[in-house]
Amino acid sequence: MNEPILQIEDLKIAATELPLVRGLSFSLNKGKTLGIVGESGSGKSLTSLAIMGLLSRGLHLTGKIRFEGKELTRLSPQQYLQIRGNEISMVFQEPMTALNPSMKCGKQVAEILETHGNWSSGAIHKEVLRLFRKVQLPRPEQIRNSYPHQISGGQKQRVMIAMAVACKPKLLIADEPTTALDVTVQADILNLLHELQQEYGMSMIFITHDLGVVHQVADEVLVMYKGEQLEYGTADQVFHQPKNAYTKGLLACRPTAETYFKRLPLVSDFTVNEGSWKPDKLTEAERKSRSLALSAQPPLLEIKNLQKWFTSSGFMRSPEVVKAVNEVSFRIYPGEVLGLVGESGCGKTTLGRVLSGLEKASAGEIFYRNRDITHLSAGEWRRLHRDIQIIFQDPYSSLNPRIPIGKALLEVLRTHKLATKAEARDEVYRLMERVGLSTEHYNRYPHEFSGGQRQRIGIARALALQPEFIICDESVSALDVSVQAQIINLLNDLKDDFGFTYLFISHDLAVVKYISDRIMVMQKGELVETGQSDELYQNPGQEYTRKLISSVQS
Repeated sequence: MNEPILQIEDLKIAATELPLVRGLSFSLNKGKTLGIVGESGSGKSLTSLAIMGLLSRGLHLTGKIRFEGKELTRLSPQQYLQIRGNEISMVFQEPMTALNPSMKCGKQVAEILETHGNWSSGAIHKEVLRLFRKVQLPRPEQIRNSYPHQISGGQKQRVMIAMAVACKPKLLIADEPTTALDVTVQADILNLLHELQQEYGMSMIFITHDLGVVHQVADEVLVMYKGEQLEYGTADQVFHQPKNAYTKGLLACRPTAETYFKRLPLVSDFTVNEGSWKPDKLTEAERKSRSLALSAQPPLLEIKNLQKWFTSSGFMRSPEVVKAVNEVSFRIYPGEVLGLVGESGCGKTTLGRVLSGLEKASAGEIFYRNRDITHLSAGEWRRLHRDIQIIFQDPYSSLNPRIPIGKALLEVLRTHKLATKAEARDEVYRLMERVGLSTEHYNRYPHEFSGGQRQRIGIARALALQPEFIICDESVSALDVSVQAQIINLLNDLKDDFGFTYLFISHDLAVVKYISDRIMVMQKGELVETGQSDELYQNPGQEYTRKLISSVQS
């Protein structure tokens, strides 16, 4: 089992004269897993596309890629077709864009079998259903006849895995296969990949920016940064005895259940400041004292028996009521960070949208500073948005791609008459600098920014109105751990400087525990448990909460 199945030697990828991957070398043994870790833009996905022979035109590749002793860089496109999907397969990062939206899921898997085998139509039908059962998809026949948009994110990921393993490949490349998935779904996907690897004897390259995940799955780890190979060794060596300052920074800035730092360390604390960062911890007594002080105040927001129901209907189908939020009651105190966790579809985002006035409550009451705001008109909500703001999960889709970000922030100030025309631009500059953006970014469009920078723009937009209460809806999901640490520190700084109160919605329990004073657990539209962050994490009262926590710790 120690024989290399894949050998990469001095791999370089460049766009004209711009180097993107710089002299990468590693090998992968049969039946083993290599984890490739790095931030966005480090060259992880480009490396995988080079192995698959899928690099875009205009990119120049040099170096060697040997698969079972065969030099892949010398293959013709026709020869590569015989290997791709058959001997080497890939689970792409975003299944919604990787799957054909106009083709049923079963047909997309069937195409792989038709391309690489002599199957009858009946045999293909049976094999597709067998693969769907193998990847633990519910109702295989129904999903076979469903389009990608008709199934959940976790189910789409399983369809992608079924396609990838249809021909029992010798090498499987999994590119961020669990990004932005709930912790329970993520655990299921990781277990599934492990089982398939054991059954088929596959080798695997697992690409991710989630260090916790790669520690679970990898035998060896390769750390990349800006196209360069910074560290390469066994998982134990890299995680427990890292040699490179960048690796040490990545490991340090990811919050865990035992992280009690007042500020999260940043990668720059290790790479620029040469490890000068020293932990400043909050003691248990300080954490308890803060929680008691917060709850001793009158609540800023009080929710009583809140309900939000949706009615779905279709052709030849009777209407069905979906109870997205069902009889939910809780309080939020001034200056508090209240975490909200639960799986996709549990009602977290719907609850946040109702509290921000983007959805109307079906029943129940919402009190803001003892004022009933449940049934406000659109005009009244526009005025209340001075006090209640939301930071959306995907900042790119919430920004107008045709408007420079400076002008977008300017519009917020002018709409709410918070600054005169003469003052507005200076106020926008102040906002941009406050969230770590440069004034030089004023005339740039959303597509010209990274994910972390766009998240900062979303925070600046919410901050512009100087609100009291901010709803953070998965505001650090899918960000690199280094960028995530920057955003979490920024949110904490703003809370301290301006006295903000947050509802922090996320599926990442480690992040929620770090930033929150209390945590609420939501399941199928209902709150099943609420408690102080430490107490809930250490002594969960509900089986569902224990399941969520064990998914993170496993």
